[in-house]
Amino acid sequence: MSFIQQLQAAERLNDSMLCVGLDPEPAKFPGDWKGDASRIFDFCAAIVDATKDLVLAFKPQIAYFAAHRAEDQLERLMAHIKRVAPAVPVILDAKRGDIGSTAEQYAREAFVRYQADAVTLSPFMGFDSIEPYLRYGDKGAIVLCRTSNPGGSDWQNQRLADVPGQPRLYEHLAHLAQTEWNKNGQLGLVVGATFPAEIARVRELAPTLPLLIPGVGAQGGDAAATVKAGWRGDAQGSTGMIAVNSSRAVLYASAGADFAAAARQVAQATRLQLNAAR
Repeated sequence: MSFIQQLQAAERLNDSMLCVGLDPEPAKFPGDWKGDASRIFDFCAAIVDATKDLVLAFKPQIAYFAAHRAEDQLERLMAHIKRVAPAVPVILDAKRGDIGSTAEQYAREAFVRYQADAVTLSPFMGFDSIEPYLRYGDKGAIVLCRTSNPGGSDWQNQRLADVPGQPRLYEHLAHLAQTEWNKNGQLGLVVGATFPAEIARVRELAPTLPLLIPGVGAQGGDAAATVKAGWRGDAQGSTGMIAVNSSRAVLYASAGADFAAAARQVAQATRLQLNAAR
């Protein structure tokens, strides 16, 4: 199946719009694991095992692994997810953004080395920074559009004087991703939960693209407002999907030996909260 089809199937199978972000910080690990970067795989695998029936995607953030020389543990984690949760797609959060042969190598890293089903990308350098990823026809490319950080407005909220209607940059990106950039139906968009009005505007401009929405949980995004603004699923859940990401609130729900069980409880509560807003 393609990434989009995987996401659709996982949404139906687990009745979920929740994506759990895997951002391992050894300093926050429980008990004897605290500060031990060699336990990154063990920690993340325990979270996956505890939540795999509650999510429509997992999203490991590559920097949290690379900073601790733990790329081999990320490879093991990706293989573990494929084994224990084969129906749940994995989004590699890498935010790559380069062109030509460099982009080709980044695409190979994401899709061949790590076996990701999708990858997050920065579109700042234009379509030729996106195109190499689209050569992998069954994979997804999720493009930064309106991010949840306050500084996102420095660029994303500026109007484009040379484009008819003078749209804001994020609006123009949403339009391009819905239309001429989305040649093979592989694109999605990243839109932050802290800006529900912008989510609604992106959804208006990109009615069929899946939206990856970080910012619910520790960052303070409102779950109900997020669903209302972004989810447009039909009776089969096949269009207008959203993957609402929560990382720290799930991962670090407990600092004790019960961390995996506590993570499951938070994931379950978040899933129910999101579903109730539909």
